[in-house]
Amino acid sequence: MQIISSKENQFIKHIRKLKDKKYRDINNEYLIEGIKLIKEAIQEKAPIKQIIICDDCEKVESIPKDLMYEIAKYECIYVTKKIFEILTNVVEPQGILAIIGKSDLKQEINYNEDIIVALDDIQDPGNLGTILRTVDSIGLTQLIISKGTADVYNPKVIRSSMGAIFRVKVIESENLEQTLSEIKKHKFELLVTSLQTKKSVYDIKYKKKIIVIGNEANGVSKEIQELADNKIKIPMLGKTESLNASVATGIILYEYVRQKLLR
Repeated sequence: MQIISSKENQFIKHIRKLKDKKYRDINNEYLIEGIKLIKEAIQEKAPIKQIIICDDCEKVESIPKDLMYEIAKYECIYVTKKIFEILTNVVEPQGILAIIGKSDLKQEINYNEDIIVALDDIQDPGNLGTILRTVDSIGLTQLIISKGTADVYNPKVIRSSMGAIFRVKVIESENLEQTLSEIKKHKFELLVTSLQTKKSVYDIKYKKKIIVIGNEANGVSKEIQELADNKIKIPMLGKTESLNASVATGIILYEYVRQKLLR
């Protein structure tokens, strides 16, 4: 078994470059790290290209034997602890990461779901990852994002999604306004979050709706607000006037869940 110990190794340089969005886009690859994410990637049959394992990291011993058996079916590259510390994106690495082939972001929209969630220039990777996880938790299989939204393959998005990245189809729209107009032709009503309304998230029946979550600082763009069939807001009983974008998304989507359970 060959163990890579030089940071000048071309494969090591390739992994390090995958931390950069432009390089990820050119190579159509991204990195995942940790036992849970790699287990999820294997279970969901993600296109795993290589698995990189730290040969002398203590935490590698905590990888379950059944998972090691599955990992052995892929191309495995072993590196020294010193090299792995150069590659890792986390403070306390578990000694394992993988290179995954990126999914095509230009996919067809599924119009058979009750609701479709769209993000209008969400900037924070943590918010995007958490929204992916929330969308997955309620059984939806797609998420539409504007071109100005954070990179879905950013390491922080991947970690925050907790495996949802492998189950939720992310569709990037070149022009979100046009995409939403097209969805409306399929008998969907467009909902946007806005402070400029008296209508609550609890006043809406969530059936055939597109829910647009706006940018953290500026909210939903003016053009998309003008396209909306309804504007909704989350009632605030305290002095806080707004919520984190991922928290707001969770509140709205779980009102949909509540209504669905009642039906």
